[in-house]
Formats: sequence, structure tokens, C-alpha cells
Amino acid sequence: MQIETNLGADVIMQFDHVIPGQSEHSASRDASERSLRWLARCQAEFARLHAVEGAPRQTLFPIVQGGIHADLRREAAVHIAGAGAWDGFAIGGLSVGEEKPAMYEMLEVCDDAIPRDRPRYLMGVGFPEDLVEGVARGVDLFDCVAPTRMGRNGAAFTVDGRLNLRNARHRTDERPLDESCGCAACRRFSRAYIRHLFVTDELLGLRLLSLHNVHFLIALMRRARAAVRDGTFHAWSRDWLARYHSAP
Repeated sequence: MQIETNLGADVIMQFDHVIPGQSEHSASRDASERSLRWLARCQAEFARLHAVEGAPRQTLFPIVQGGIHADLRREAAVHIAGAGAWDGFAIGGLSVGEEKPAMYEMLEVCDDAIPRDRPRYLMGVGFPEDLVEGVARGVDLFDCVAPTRMGRNGAAFTVDGRLNLRNARHRTDERPLDESCGCAACRRFSRAYIRHLFVTDELLGLRLLSLHNVHFLIALMRRARAAVRDGTFHAWSRDWLARYHSAP
């Protein structure tokens, strides 16, 4: 808590115990219960640190753990919701090796146990399909290294699925990475040129794909937000996911 306070972030997180996504029930219970004990200690220390005059204005988010076990997730969410007047809630320990349907199920299990008038933060999740599925299940905030990690390895997010720019079929392709994208990489460079950068080990290739992937996710979330506001999210997300998953 002291380190996070010193960093001055607007939102800081409790200390929690994250374990592999397919961990058995007993290990998941042990980690979840430890996280709840740590939450109480973090909560007390956060209050002490922020009672000092001149302390930064920050908020502490608790983290719901429990692996892929519905009863543990539910217990943790109910316990946390009753443990304080939180400004927001995080859901952690997902996208760490479990199957995607299990991750989506855990979001549904937590849904009505977490107050719906507070933001929900899904930790460490950042692939396009997971963002759309997460929003459909009430998630507001995401973070992940995926867009830049994938970019550094030659992969680009597009509305028609993921592109591997190292693939030889892009060697003479003059199209942009995604024709619907307005990022600098798509406006100025072709797939063929970006592939050339990768096969010749030019760092610009890594930067362009990282820039594109981050831009792509931000634009995707802007469209999702607009669809939520105008009441068309269900139809929009269904069509978007169908196109994204239809790629060969």
C-alpha cells in the first residue's frame, strides 16, 4: 500500500494471490481466502495512509479471486461487496490458462453479486473478442499487454480476425492491416511493407503493429460504448463477433 501510494496512481489495487487458471478447487479456495485476508489488511493500511494531510487522492479496488470455481467466485464477490463502500471492483485471476468459456462463466457468476453502479475492472484481459464478451457481461475496464506483445511478435488485430504478418502470403499485399482502421500504420503503410520490416528485423515493424493494435482496441471500445448508449449492443456485438471468428 505504501509503494502504490507513493506511485500516486488514481486507482490502486489490493495485494492478491493469483494461481494458474485450471487450479483445483482446494488450491483456488486457499488463494481466494488468502486474498480476502490480505484485502482486510490493505484496506486498513490504505485508510491509515490516506488519513494523513496531503496524502494523494486515490481509491482502492478489491479483487475477486476464486479460479474457475463458481462457488468460490460467488463467495468472494459477496464477501467483498459487504466489506466496504468500494468505488469499483476488480475481477482477477482470469486469462491465466483457463478456457475462454470458463472465463466468461466466472464473469456471469459475479454479475449480480457486485453492485452495478460501480465500475468493474477485468484484470489482464485484452484480446478483442474478450473485450466484447466482457462488456456483454458488465465489465467497464480492461488492461493487458496483449496488443503490444502481439505486435512485437508480428500479429495484428483486425475486424476479420488476427493477421500474422510473418506469413509469406502478405509479401506483396498492398492493403492496409485493416481497411476500417484510421491509425498511422494503416493510413501510411501496406501489409507488404510492414512484413518486410519484420523479416529484416527493423524495429519500426514492432512499433507500427503495437501502435495499430492499441489503436484498434481503443476504437473497438468506442464503438462498444456507442452501441451500449443507443441500445444496440446485443445486435452489434453478435455481428462483430461473428465476423471476427469467421476468419480462416
